[in-house]
Order: sequence, then C-alpha cells, then structure tokens
Amino acid sequence: MDVKIEESWKEQLKDEFDKDYFVELTDFVRHEYRTKQIFPPAKLIFNAFEHTPFDKVKVVILGQDPYHNDGQAHGLSFSVPDGMPAPPSLVNIFKEINRDMGIPVPGSGNLTRWANQGVLLLNATLTVQAHMAGSHQKKGWETFTDAAIHKLAEGRENIVFILWGAYAQRKAAFIDTNKHLVLRSVHPSPLSAHNGFFGNNHFSEANKYLKSKGIEPIEW
Repeated sequence: MDVKIEESWKEQLKDEFDKDYFVELTDFVRHEYRTKQIFPPAKLIFNAFEHTPFDKVKVVILGQDPYHNDGQAHGLSFSVPDGMPAPPSLVNIFKEINRDMGIPVPGSGNLTRWANQGVLLLNATLTVQAHMAGSHQKKGWETFTDAAIHKLAEGRENIVFILWGAYAQRKAAFIDTNKHLVLRSVHPSPLSAHNGFFGNNHFSEANKYLKSKGIEPIEW
C-alpha cells in the first residue's frame, strides 16, 4: 500500500504499512473521509512528518487528538492555521513561553515555524470526526504513532521529549533517559495548567539541553 508520507519517515515506518492493524486503519479512515466530515483535511494527515524529517527531529511535543472544530486542525499538535484564534491550551503554552523566556505572545497560533526547526508536533491520533473529540481513538493510530516514537527513541540521540498530561507521560516508559531528555508536567489545558504547567520551564530547559549537546536551540 502506498502511504503519502515524508520519505525519511516512510523508510523508518515501512514495516508498519503492511501490518494488519494499519491496513484496517487505512480502510476505516478512507471510509470516514468519504462518508463524514473529518479533520484535518486528508492531505494534511501526515503534516507533522512532512515538516520534521526523521533526522531533523530535536524536540517531540506529543498531543492526543486533532482539534475537532471547523478549520482548526492542520496536522500539527496544538497548532492552528493562521487566522484561527488560538485554543485555550495553546494560549497557555504561549503564556508559559512568555513567562519562561520573555518571548512576546505571537499573533498567530500556527506552529509550523517550530516544526520547520525540528519540533515534531505529533498527535497520538491523527484524525478525528468533526465536533466529536476522541472519535478516532483506538482505531490503530496510537500503534502507528507509538512506532514513530520508538524509532526516534531507539535510532536517535539527544532528543527532548516533552510530555504534558497523563496520556503523554505514559510514553516515557520506552524512552531511554540516558540518551534523551524527558520533560513532564500536567497538561496546558485550563483545567490543569495552574497545577504545574505554568512554571515548568520546559522551553528554556529544552534549549539548555540542546545547547549542551551542541545542537541549535529552538526559536520558540
């Protein structure tokens, strides 16, 4: 089966494409796009991989689900296209960057500029039905995105894995902290941000680690 995904990732994940779960997932997703309103637009499902090739990944920020309201999802976790108001979690991310590093809050919630610098903005589930949060969970996407995290954790060194919330933190189980930096806190959503997201210093910590390894830091 031909999967339209960036070449370096296609090579890394090639063993996944013929597995039963991925064949079933593909059939499910194609049927959903034919019969329902699904986000992101089909051509942007693998957008995170497109902007951040395997060998260019410096930081991984793991989300759970794409945004499920009209026009928000474009295949990058926490990000929205230019012209869309920043959702509450992203507002809090920008507030923490401002507090942590003194960087002004940007006028756009589009994080493509991070992705192009090596921040893999990966959702665990890559598609969702409109206005139905979690509707494509447990269909196989998590197995696929876990495989991507495994490949990075095993095949690369000196990556910063930023894990917000209990769901993302479970991924720490297969990341070797002798090879990588793992940063954890509560999720930036308004429900939890005041319980440890604000003040976590993850953005400056990530850059400090990258610099210590001779890697160009991220312009947050």
